[in-house]
Amino acid sequence: MRRLVATCYRHPGRETNVSCSNCGRPICPDCMTSTPVGMRCPECARQRTTVRAPAGASSRSDAPATYALIGLCVAAFVAEIASGADLLDGRPAGTVMVDGGLIAYARDALGQPVGVAEGEPYRIVTSAFLHSGLLHLGLNMFALYILGALLEPAIGTARFVGIYAASVLAGSCGALLLDPDQLTVGASGGVFGLMAAAFLIARHRGLDELASQIGFFVIINLVFTFSIPGISIGGHLGGLIGGGLAALSVTMLERRRTPSPMLIEGIALVALCVVAVIGSLLAAEAGVPALLRG
Repeated sequence: MRRLVATCYRHPGRETNVSCSNCGRPICPDCMTSTPVGMRCPECARQRTTVRAPAGASSRSDAPATYALIGLCVAAFVAEIASGADLLDGRPAGTVMVDGGLIAYARDALGQPVGVAEGEPYRIVTSAFLHSGLLHLGLNMFALYILGALLEPAIGTARFVGIYAASVLAGSCGALLLDPDQLTVGASGGVFGLMAAAFLIARHRGLDELASQIGFFVIINLVFTFSIPGISIGGHLGGLIGGGLAALSVTMLERRRTPSPMLIEGIALVALCVVAVIGSLLAAEAGVPALLRG
């Protein structure tokens, strides 16, 4: 895959790896203004000074959030194994997986009610860091690494984290809608969201060849989702929708060149996350028949 490179917001045909240090919009060398706190776009610098990029400046960005997410998932898997889960077996096992996995309602070994509908909303988030076996972990982390290394440097860490969070929460909402009584774990909701975001952002920035590659990757994964038993269809579809909506909120603001775009993007992404959480809570409550609680 090609690296997803941003284009200048004032010159859409020019690729660049530099963003305004104030608003975050991508800027080409002709639009840069050097300031003591980094490069600024003309609007943020309040002047139209032409500044060339320093010779030898690095054009590569790191992906710290991607590496951090992978590290958290690996650490959580180690904790699962330490609590009694099997290294290879995909069945839910171990206290960490059972206590942190996503489920609307169930009863534990002592007969006590547990689940999102029983005052444990943290499962909406913790389930995305747990995995049922080494293969499950490896596949999700490989996809997260590929997509994160592609997307995070192109849109910035803050946007990347916002899109991933919206994808994870929307994935939990989808899983609770379709399979409220099944214990669900895995980062695949977030991964599917990143796939949708990478596709839409590549299309928005004119990288049609890359968008086609990502689109094919999405289709293949959807085929696996619907054809292999035991996969959370709701989690994958929910993540795909959440990531797509989050990416649209970013691309629409880039196109309109609104003032304070980072603030508005942040509000939009937080709003998506809040809606997904509320949807998850409502889905969990609706997924518990009154007879079970009786």
